[in-house]
Amino acid sequence: MESTPESIRSIAAHYGVNGAGLSRQYKEIFSDYRSWKQLGHAEEYILYPQNIGPNLAIDESSLSCGELYTFVTNRDAHGRKGALVAAIRGTKAETVIAVLEKIQLAKRKTVSEITLDLSSSMMLIARRSFPKVTVTNDRFHVQKLYYDAIDELRISLRWMVCDIENEEIARCRKYRVAYVTFRYSNGDTRKQLLARAKYILTRHASKWTRSQQRRADIIFEFYPELKKAYDLAMELTDIFNKKVDKDVARLNLARWYDKVDRMDGGQFRTVTDTFRNHYDTILNYFINRATNAGAESFNAKVKAFRSQFRGVTDIPFFLFRLS
Repeated sequence: MESTPESIRSIAAHYGVNGAGLSRQYKEIFSDYRSWKQLGHAEEYILYPQNIGPNLAIDESSLSCGELYTFVTNRDAHGRKGALVAAIRGTKAETVIAVLEKIQLAKRKTVSEITLDLSSSMMLIARRSFPKVTVTNDRFHVQKLYYDAIDELRISLRWMVCDIENEEIARCRKYRVAYVTFRYSNGDTRKQLLARAKYILTRHASKWTRSQQRRADIIFEFYPELKKAYDLAMELTDIFNKKVDKDVARLNLARWYDKVDRMDGGQFRTVTDTFRNHYDTILNYFINRATNAGAESFNAKVKAFRSQFRGVTDIPFFLFRLS
């Protein structure tokens, strides 16, 4: 039995009854859970073919202790009622495909576009399960991959300044002089500057506060490689924001790839290699400008619902209430 959710605890407290007992009665008597048609296989999967529409999204979410489920949702429902098409235990392509094939082929052929992240497994699921679909990589997952590469560069620089500081401390000890920590004009030490750079490097300059602008000026003066990486991140955002057709976007991205390739750092080469491997599905964004926002909204609601239980131990009952 799951922990008693906040709503049932509040009702129990109001009427002076035991919260766990009321929760148990709700599950066994009032909720119709035991007569749920999908109860027999709910721990492995649940399906709602009637919720299929032309625009779907595929994403994964953890329900309990890292246990992943693949969720297929209708984007046009915007995370509200009728959004859930399928919830399938695990992310293995063969398992998910086998479950989705339980839906009639004629129904699956009505799906015209699916948005998802850069997972090859998810793309295989989409293509095998929905024969006439256009697969579109979510632009925000694409941009996040590049931001992850910037953050890796920032962390490597922070380790470097840690080594510098340790060498300075050792030198001061050797000559028996007091060590004075180096500080920039805004009062940050080297380590603080790079630690506090994380937020700045993922936001447009127009969203910086005055102190963040000052910090950014210092960061870009002393670490020009971070400025170059940041400028290219903003350029990538501009490419996605421009309302152009797929062919123009292809040319814009090709020019952007060339600039990134000239940067030092293996992480940036990994980014461009990944982008090139998924070139067509990334460019499909410029057809309908579709994103995975609906799936992210649905996942946020799953997590909020899960937090009411402070963890999920009875997954079938959780999915019953969710659906």
